[in-house]
Amino acid sequence: MEDNELTSIIIECAIKVHKTLGPGLLESAYKNCLHYELVKNELFVEKEKALPLIYEDVKLDCGYRIDLLVENQIVVEIKCVDALNDIHLAQILTYLRLTNNRIGLLLNFNVLKLRNGIKRVANGY
Repeated sequence: MEDNELTSIIIECAIKVHKTLGPGLLESAYKNCLHYELVKNELFVEKEKALPLIYEDVKLDCGYRIDLLVENQIVVEIKCVDALNDIHLAQILTYLRLTNNRIGLLLNFNVLKLRNGIKRVANGY
């Protein structure tokens, strides 16, 4: 499946979750519900995927975890913050670089309309 088609499905599922739950819950609630919706749409989704850090020749388990990895292509990071900022963008760009994935979605569920909390991020390698 192409990146644009896949991100559209993810965003549609996220909007459904947000319309049902509204803002103000913990990230874990949105993550679990979005995972459920994506699986229901017959997508392969890994939740809390461990992401080791490789430094020179050493593989370090530093406890980094991707919220959702969809179809081994799209990194999805879920936030519940007043506003997305540069550190959130840096986090998802780092995850994209470490996984060699090109596209990520940063979803902030702490907004009145989810469309205002979506940031699509591309890693140019």
